[in-house]
Amino acid sequence: MNEEYDVIVLGTGLTECILSGIMSVNGKKVLHMDRNPYYGGESASITPLEDLYKRFKIPGAPPASMGRGRDWNVDLIPKFLMANGLMGLFEKRRFRKFLVYVANFDEKDPRTFEGIDPKKTAMRDVYKKFDLGQDVIDFTGHALALYRTDDYLDQPCCETINRIKLYSESLARYGKSPYLYPLYGLGELPQGFARLSAIYGGTYMLNKPIEEIIVQNGKVIGVKSEGEVARCKQLICDPSYVTDRVEKVGQVIRVICILSHPIKNTSDANSCQIIIPQNQVNRKSDIYVCMISSAHNVAAQGKYIAIVSTTVETKEPEKEIRPALELLEPIEQKFVSISDLLVPKDLGTESQIFISRTYDATTHFETTCDDIKDIYKRMTGSEFDFEEMKRKKNDIYGED
Repeated sequence: MNEEYDVIVLGTGLTECILSGIMSVNGKKVLHMDRNPYYGGESASITPLEDLYKRFKIPGAPPASMGRGRDWNVDLIPKFLMANGLMGLFEKRRFRKFLVYVANFDEKDPRTFEGIDPKKTAMRDVYKKFDLGQDVIDFTGHALALYRTDDYLDQPCCETINRIKLYSESLARYGKSPYLYPLYGLGELPQGFARLSAIYGGTYMLNKPIEEIIVQNGKVIGVKSEGEVARCKQLICDPSYVTDRVEKVGQVIRVICILSHPIKNTSDANSCQIIIPQNQVNRKSDIYVCMISSAHNVAAQGKYIAIVSTTVETKEPEKEIRPALELLEPIEQKFVSISDLLVPKDLGTESQIFISRTYDATTHFETTCDDIKDIYKRMTGSEFDFEEMKRKKNDIYGED
């Protein structure tokens, strides 16, 4: 431990593990530590089910009807979710015509523009051109393009069209769903990137108490643990390790629900994502519902896990998610949590301490990916080159 590293990483959330892997692949000497004995941090997968009951202080043991506790792997913060059975609600000719336009759109080929200037025409005007109703606009902007507000409506339409195009191409590639979800829960993802880091020489230490982050002249120089100091040039960590360097910008409510049935009106899908746009429920923030099942090795046979989340806007957050919970009835067991949304107070370029953001209410990884790319750019001064990362990975694993 008494060594010098290029980068020390604290916390094994997905953001930290991905950055650890990236830095190792880039030839940096990386030490990765976590005070917890498990991977995943606040986005961990909890198993067995008895541990979930203990974590949320639910009295008693899970009932026998829920099967074996070890058959459960419950994600505290699910991402990467699937969408099945929703498109049937919007089978309108105008919407189909719009999707055909999006599929054919190529920002490098003006012949595909059909009178729309992608750099100047606002997205609001594109919807108007295809005569789309408000419900369809809400669905398209929030469930397909994955915007969290309606600010995009008055921006040039090119980015939005490309976002919808990405959704459509992903749907075409994977069949019923444009999303992927790992078997046995999202806890597998941090471990995958940890293994990648280890292949490139990264060192991992779980169950390692962090006593002090050592800063001299305003810049990080190391981390003290169990009386030993590991020196470093840069530090990556989640907000829990540097509470004095982050600020609260809001809260998220999440409710994990155990069901014995699929969600109604989803064609008995074994997984789905539902996004309730803010306008539909007179809110400023969307409400997210995702459901996974025994098909993903995360629940006992015949059981389903649905998780509802949204950004808190009032003093009664559980009332805010009632429209989503009504979609899930009857619910066998609920686990409610309210988490602070924490962001770093500065960019970290002076202290060389780079802090990730806590996970927001969304059930997809777009904002997490944005955070990863942002931290990478602040650390290295350059944009993250995914193709270069892919080439280096293929050197180890071979072509996909």
